This record gives sequence, C-alpha cells and structure tokens, in this order.
Amino acid sequence: MTVMNYRDASKLALAEEMRRDPTVWALGEDVADGGVFGQYLGLIDEFGPQRIVSTPISESTIMGAAVGAAMVGTRPIVELRFADFALCAMDEMINQAAKARYMFGGQTRVPLVIRQPIGMWRSSAAQHSQSLESWYVHVPGLVVLAPGTPEDNRGLLKAAIRTDDPVIYMEHKGLWEAEDEVSTSADGEVPIGVARMDRAGDDVTIVTWSGALQVAREAAETAAATGISVEVIDLRSLWPWDEQAVLASVEKTRRLLVVHEAVKVCGFGAEVSATVSEAMGDRLKSPVRRLGAPRIPIPYAPPLEDLCRIRAADVMSVFEEMGL
Repeated sequence: MTVMNYRDASKLALAEEMRRDPTVWALGEDVADGGVFGQYLGLIDEFGPQRIVSTPISESTIMGAAVGAAMVGTRPIVELRFADFALCAMDEMINQAAKARYMFGGQTRVPLVIRQPIGMWRSSAAQHSQSLESWYVHVPGLVVLAPGTPEDNRGLLKAAIRTDDPVIYMEHKGLWEAEDEVSTSADGEVPIGVARMDRAGDDVTIVTWSGALQVAREAAETAAATGISVEVIDLRSLWPWDEQAVLASVEKTRRLLVVHEAVKVCGFGAEVSATVSEAMGDRLKSPVRRLGAPRIPIPYAPPLEDLCRIRAADVMSVFEEMGL
C-alpha cells in the first residue's frame, strides 16, 4: 500500500494497463499535455503520441473515432474533459457504442472507456458542474462506474479497461487531490457490480457514491458522537449495481437514506429507494429517504452554488426526521 491522490491513482492504473496491453490507448483534447486535471501528465513520455493522442475540439469526432477503433480491436480510453461536454457526443455513445453488440448479434463489441469528470468544483457553473449518471444507467448496453476513493479509482479503471462493453467512467472533480492508501499489487482490479461497505453500523444505512461519499463519512462521524450507528455503503458501480449488498444492510438497520450530488428528481437514488421499498417496505422503521441537489442550474457564485450542495448537517436533519 502507498498513499496517493485520486488523480495519480487513475494515472497509475492507465499506465499499468497500457504496459500490459498494447491495444490500450487514450485520446481526447489536451491529453498529450497532461489533461485538464493532470490525469495524463507524463504518459506521453513513456507511450508516445501514437497512444496518447490529443484531438481537435469535437466531442462527436472523438467518440466516433473511438467507437470505430474499438470495433476493430483496440481499447480506447476517451477523455471528454467534463461530463457536460459529453452531451455533444450522445449519438455516438447511446445509439452506436451502447447498441452495437446487440444490433450485430454479438459479432462485434465496443470495449472502450469514456471518462467524464463530474460534480461541482471551484465555481464552474451550470455548464461544467453536472452529475448526469442517471442518464447513462437508463441506457441498455452501458456499464456505469463512479469511484469515490483513490483505491477504487485505480482498481475500477483497470476493470473498466478490461471490460468488453462500453463503460461510462465518472470521476468527481472535487476528489482529484483527495489522498488515501492505494494498493500497488500487480493486479489490483476492483470487481464491477460489487458495492463496498465503507463503514459498518446498526441504526441506519446510507447508500452513496462518488463525491457524496465524503459527506456520508462526515455525517457518520458526527452521528456516532450522538450515539447513532451509521452503515455507509459505497455503490461505486451504478450499473450493474449491488442490490444484494444494499438489501442486506437495510435488512439489518431497517432504515435507508440515499445521498448523491446529482439532482434529486429522477436521480439514481430513486432507483435504489424504489428497489428497497418494493422488497422490504413493510419491514422498515421509517420511509426511505433521499438527499440530492435541487432541480436548478448550478450557479457560479459560491454562496448560490452552496445551495446545491448536500452537507453533513443535511444528513443529520434527515436522521432526526427518521426518528434517530
């Protein structure tokens, strides 16, 4: 184990996979210069411009090239800079990459990873701050991952690169500098579709992912000081998602709060909540609750941006409403 930040953990994973498999390569705006957040810094020195490829400013062109390259046998890593910019390439992602395996009867697959930095970060405003994971979970054919720790950003990226289907890979911009211990074992792959218990507890379950994991951790610590035992489940994989892990936790605590940064309306928290309510609603001690952002564009001004943020204090308020 070694301590590294979220950004460097992903860079380590990409370098390891490029050394392991010569068909892995990366393309996107400015990747040869290190990328917007430094997540590709130095890779061109080892792998050269044929495998770390800076592209024109055209997301649809980047995605179209990657889909074709994946279908003929390579494993592209597509860098889209911000999740918001990926909307310029929706046809290539949704109508081409996600459906090719099905439409061609399994004769071709599209093994590519689409990196989309998500979340609020330094007053980035309405066009650079969105978390749109629920859009992609809705689309058959896509794998959707959202790591919340440096360890998972290494292990899940490795798993994503090895997957034979297109992966939407969402990294929270607010986590790039977050540090923690990271395994440097030869493999280190984190299995897709398996949630991780971040903290064990008995009174209430929080299900969360990505940047909201930090909020859940802070709330769990605050709650512990008042005698409330919180279990925190980090989904990390949104599709497929680990229903059994969530149900097992709620079976124990009989209370569920889902916390995410994305807009609450039609967020993925609604799917988790509905699944638990359908399976065990009559055995819960209180109704399932959700915390998410209001349905407004994310403002630029910091005081207004803060109105969209979910904080530990908000979690504590919901705990009180749940009878804790």
